[in-house]
Amino acid sequence: MNELKTKINDLEKRVIKLEEKILGNKIENKRPKPQSIREFLSTKNINNDRERTLAIAYFFEVVEGNELFNVNDLKKYFSLAKFKAPTNLNDQINKNANFIMEAKDKKEGMKAWTLTDTGEKEVENNLRKENE
Repeated sequence: MNELKTKINDLEKRVIKLEEKILGNKIENKRPKPQSIREFLSTKNINNDRERTLAIAYFFEVVEGNELFNVNDLKKYFSLAKFKAPTNLNDQINKNANFIMEAKDKKEGMKAWTLTDTGEKEVENNLRKENE
């Protein structure tokens, strides 16, 4: 995880240097502010708990760079997004069977899941708001 963040920071620095060379002036070395889970969800067309669960799993795994997630992770991110978590999160995960699969490893001694490639594409393409 730290290695990935280091690589991203290095790439951001390289892009800034290239932009400075192309534009001929000093660009402010300012990192973009991170997007909150609530902001992320507001960019998606979410109609029910199944879709919200999938979008939160996507945010946790893809946007934040985590490899696996468990029920506790989803509950935490529902709370951060200021949404009440569904009573039975395992049921919501099961309803996303084409998009989420059980991981081989456990996380913190609990069953863990990961997004499938189809799950990532579902969030990126099918849950996109029309005006994006």
